[in-house]
Amino acid sequence: MRSQSVLLAAAVAATFAGVAQSHDQSHSNEQDSYQERGEGIAARSKAAERLTWRDSRWKHDPVVKIKLLGINDFHGQLSPRAVGTRPAGGAAVLAAYLKTAGAAAEDGAFIVHAGDHVGASPPNSALLQDEPAIGVLNELANKHCLPARLFRKLPYDIQAYTQPRCNIVGTLGNHEFDEGIGEALRLVYGGNHEDGPFIDKRWQGAQFPYIGANVIDQTTGRSVLPPHTVKIVDGVRIGFIGAVLKETPTIVTPTGVAGLQFIDEASAINASVKVLKSQGVKTIIVTIHQGTGQSSYTGPTDPEVLPPTGPIADIVKRLDSEVDVVVSGHAHGFTNALVPNQQGKQILVTQAFSASTAYGDIDLSISRKSADVVEKSAAIVTTWGDEGPGLVPDVTVAELVAQADERVGPLVNRIVGTVTTALTRTESSAGESSLGNLIADAQRVTTNADFAFMNPGGIRADLAAGEVSWGELFTIQPFGNDLVSMDLSGAQIKTLLEQQWQGQAFPRILKTSGLTYTWDNTRPVGDRVTQILAADSTPLDPAATYRVTVNSFIAAGGDNFLVLPQGTNRVIGPVDLGALVDYVESLPQPFSAQVEGRILRLN
Repeated sequence: MRSQSVLLAAAVAATFAGVAQSHDQSHSNEQDSYQERGEGIAARSKAAERLTWRDSRWKHDPVVKIKLLGINDFHGQLSPRAVGTRPAGGAAVLAAYLKTAGAAAEDGAFIVHAGDHVGASPPNSALLQDEPAIGVLNELANKHCLPARLFRKLPYDIQAYTQPRCNIVGTLGNHEFDEGIGEALRLVYGGNHEDGPFIDKRWQGAQFPYIGANVIDQTTGRSVLPPHTVKIVDGVRIGFIGAVLKETPTIVTPTGVAGLQFIDEASAINASVKVLKSQGVKTIIVTIHQGTGQSSYTGPTDPEVLPPTGPIADIVKRLDSEVDVVVSGHAHGFTNALVPNQQGKQILVTQAFSASTAYGDIDLSISRKSADVVEKSAAIVTTWGDEGPGLVPDVTVAELVAQADERVGPLVNRIVGTVTTALTRTESSAGESSLGNLIADAQRVTTNADFAFMNPGGIRADLAAGEVSWGELFTIQPFGNDLVSMDLSGAQIKTLLEQQWQGQAFPRILKTSGLTYTWDNTRPVGDRVTQILAADSTPLDPAATYRVTVNSFIAAGGDNFLVLPQGTNRVIGPVDLGALVDYVESLPQPFSAQVEGRILRLN
């Protein structure tokens, strides 16, 4: 999400104010590579196979049958995109699928979103502060849903029962903190942004409850949102608990999480489970912005073959046995597996790729006698635009998207250059990419620095060959980070490069301009960089001082580049997107960039 008032005013004569700064760039190059592999046609085919569990003790007493429609990492994806060569997703297509699936549910359906519904969004949502992204869910809300703001001042134990028949539940992801908790709560509870209004004259907020158990206001000691909510279907109560990855502060600029504490996910969830159990709730759903992705392989989706790993597996392992389903997110892949907790309870864990291109179709049979789940199954359904419900996109949501497109059109459609070949995030074995080189060059040239470093997680899309629009460059760099120039010693630059592997869940290989370096994969973490050369091929002097430019996200220590906050003589420069646009416009046209050996790898 979000804002550059001056840039927008100049470009569209104050038609709207624009994108507010956004900082979180948590998805690394490795995750992007996984996304390219894991979101493809083969993975979609495997994800669509239904996985089923049934309680062997079930005596086939009467049941309530409900459907959960799980989505995650929507990221304001209002417009369709491609999966392979086929169209998929877009808000209107997603809405058509969800409505069709919901209508087929025997006793009702609930849409459950697992965070990152906003942030790192395309311009038709981001330039409007992602209000259209929330608006899409508002359009899907049933007649029983009411504005979340109406209940904001009520005690949480009362709020939990205020919308028992509303068909939507949401939680926060790390991107909801891009502009701090104040902006996140504005989107939920309403009120116009300082640069608004946008499509709505008065932003009313979410027309459904948001929940979150593990984000704590350090002043009050309470969670910033109600930790859970309860739905009632034909007399059976169903509890929903929300959470976000506790590592959020490490992947969000410090100002975005100021005054907040992110506590252990499983502990916070289990505390809510305890409350719900005391109230007789025995069917419990967790929606959490944390997860992993399964790989595609020959044969059915089999949790015994490739169970989810990583943080989500640890969280599920520690959950109370009353938890039945976990709707997860964050990894932009698919998950459809039964994961046992420490007591051996089989918990169904799902994740539905990202950016509106799929949903989790989860069926639950709840015993009227025990009020607990006796059968559960799930399939991850791709929202293809060329078949089924995708052939008839939802009209109301399509109108919302058209309004957003019209509002931002004057800016995003402006042509700023022509590129001869596609520039991509795809990395060489060393970690270099053609698009990364272009962006790093833009930042170094703009600030007249010796060197520039660009974090891979901040590069959110590829650039197709042909005419280049402002909107395409925005989609590539949607965060609105300032450029920060600083003095670093050669020794500190060596430390920076070593931190690409230190404290990282996966390597985050910085894209460089002005220097080349060599690293050895066989050497231990902390001592992998074997040579660093300046542009004139002279070795970097550990004692010398160099002028370095990075974006404000990593300048503050984001992505665990902890040496950067030590930089001195810091100067705040232009916004990264503005630097890229100006640089592209300044190049002889048509322009290009390529992988050219700036990063070299041994072994």
